[in-house]
Amino acid sequence: MTKRIERCGLRVDAALAQFIENEVLPPIGQDADAFWSGFAAIVGEYAPRNRALLQTREDLQARIDAWHEERAGQPLDAQAYEAFLREIGYLVPEPGDFTIATKNVDPEIATMAGPQLVVPVLNARFLLNAANARRGSLYDAFYGTDALDAPPAQGPGYDPQRGGAVIAAGRDFLDRAIPLARGSWADLSDVAQRVLADDTQYLGETEKGLVFTNNGLTIELVFDPQSPVGQGDRMGLSDIVLEAALTTIVDLEDSVAAVDAEDKIAAYANWLGVIRGDLSDTFEKGGKTQTRTLSPDTPMVTREGERTALPGRSLLFVRNVGHLMTNPSVLLPDGSETPEGILDAVVTSAISTQDVKGLTRHGNSRQGSIYIVKPKMHGPEECAFTDDLFNAVEDLLGLARHTIKVGVMDEERRTSANLAACIAAVKERVVFINTGFLDRTGDEIHTSMRAGPMIRKADIKGSTWISAYETRNVAIGLKHGLSGIAQIGKGMWAAPDRMHDMLAQKIGHPRTGANTAWVPSPTAATLHAMHYHQVDVFGLREEIAQEAIPGLDQLLQIPLANGANWSPEEVREELDNNAQGLLGYVVRWIDQGVGCSKVPDINDVGLMEDRATLRISSQHMANWLLHGVCTREQVLDSLQRMAAKVDAQNAGDPLYEPMDGNWERSLAFQAACDLVFKGVEQPSGYTEPLLHAWRLKKKSLVLAA
Repeated sequence: MTKRIERCGLRVDAALAQFIENEVLPPIGQDADAFWSGFAAIVGEYAPRNRALLQTREDLQARIDAWHEERAGQPLDAQAYEAFLREIGYLVPEPGDFTIATKNVDPEIATMAGPQLVVPVLNARFLLNAANARRGSLYDAFYGTDALDAPPAQGPGYDPQRGGAVIAAGRDFLDRAIPLARGSWADLSDVAQRVLADDTQYLGETEKGLVFTNNGLTIELVFDPQSPVGQGDRMGLSDIVLEAALTTIVDLEDSVAAVDAEDKIAAYANWLGVIRGDLSDTFEKGGKTQTRTLSPDTPMVTREGERTALPGRSLLFVRNVGHLMTNPSVLLPDGSETPEGILDAVVTSAISTQDVKGLTRHGNSRQGSIYIVKPKMHGPEECAFTDDLFNAVEDLLGLARHTIKVGVMDEERRTSANLAACIAAVKERVVFINTGFLDRTGDEIHTSMRAGPMIRKADIKGSTWISAYETRNVAIGLKHGLSGIAQIGKGMWAAPDRMHDMLAQKIGHPRTGANTAWVPSPTAATLHAMHYHQVDVFGLREEIAQEAIPGLDQLLQIPLANGANWSPEEVREELDNNAQGLLGYVVRWIDQGVGCSKVPDINDVGLMEDRATLRISSQHMANWLLHGVCTREQVLDSLQRMAAKVDAQNAGDPLYEPMDGNWERSLAFQAACDLVFKGVEQPSGYTEPLLHAWRLKKKSLVLAA
């Protein structure tokens, strides 16, 4: 049973209280009694407001459901539909001309363009890898992935043939990023003989080599003629190190399974460690014990002889949870749970205050800012709530107004449709907007759940609304002054083993004018960085800003099947694809508490899965079931057959608990069934309420055993 202690009328998990009072508050000079008094006042004011906003979501959804049901079987009247959404307050008036006024923003966000990582806070090793991914070896990224059109490496040890292909690809990159006045880098045998087309690209030197710049990103040429790579290179060049993940989002939300105080303390402790600078992780790899810590900066001497350094770490955001969930870590005076987003805002900001006060080993924000990404907000009223909440947290912690910055994830339909008003609601602290097309697709399906059956999941990517959504996000951001102040971002490349495809396709993100996009690994960050050497994002924005913003009529087009007559084989194929992905993710979430991992899809291709992908699959199956495209028996048949496939895909995991045949005993399988069969009634189609309930049940059974 959870041990609780009372703090200012709140019943707080004793271990959480101890962590906050012993680890978080003393370094920043915060009195514990004053902290708890202030925290109690915040939840007293904001928890009721939070509940009211959630009720507004439900009320709007109920009216939208009723509107569609009244017109069942009729073609969608787009003009009447938009007028209805305005009438009920789903669509709000445009805010008029304004420009954001955020100050004290680090250049990695404001004036640079490059990759962004998202990492689960509960995995210390992954967290350190991501934080250290500011600089990455291009040679390693080429050598160890399918990025090149060349045979893979052979044998143990270094493969000179593969190495030759890597060196050739590296020279090709240098010719494009830092071209010579004449000839190719492949022709140089002595780097001192280089003559650059633009000599200002040369910045200086490190202990290991020379540093150049292109489109605001550094490129370090590392020389070691004695290394296996350097021995085969006519210049003795052993590596090309690229500035890669400029920023990293440390995630407390979709990529983690945090359901109680034990999980929240682990999450907060890792955030504290990475901010404080002393986080480490020891693990076994290749039969050896390794310890990972944060990377230092790399000393450099500029061409003018001044001593400086190349940043060794990514600038960190922290993603709090949204407004929906509560957490049993802190109980309110009436016995109800505290809204988890309020708890996250207070605790992660208190931890980050150590950085603001200059108390950390390395430092995160050189501008004295705290960067919080806020997901799953529905419309400007919820954004305004976050702004007010952050004001209150700043007052509690004695921080200057707007020290806490906010990243607004444009991943819910009501936010997309009212994006300018959402930005206006946080115009003095916004540093980030991005398109999260996965969650956005889940909300698209749920919002229009009763309008009719949706097209097949893979076809949704080609829908009119999604093109308008992606274009509007950038255009509206530019219109309201985000360029040079805040990030405009794009979504995740979900296939970490398909780097060749990523190199071919993900260049489309910087070409939209976005100055960051999500990648699944440090290696992917290094490769994606090449795209920002090919595309001058900030120069391109001048052209994009002149283009017309797609209208709401395109954004509000619902991806309905409109009389499609799928064959039984097509229905089965769609159900199987959804069921397999759903089960592959849920079984690790419920049984092992893994919130994000590389999950084999139905064709055994590893894809990064989190709750956003789960939301799409569960909502799509629930939609087809609701409209009679399939039956409950067909859905259950797919779930059971795909459970056997997922079991086989996880046969090598000693911690895995099979589902096949254990239909009544497997909590994971029961959770998966609930996500589909109860999908229509889930708030906004979110998976968190059911996942949390089943994970808590699993943890209680493990504890009892």
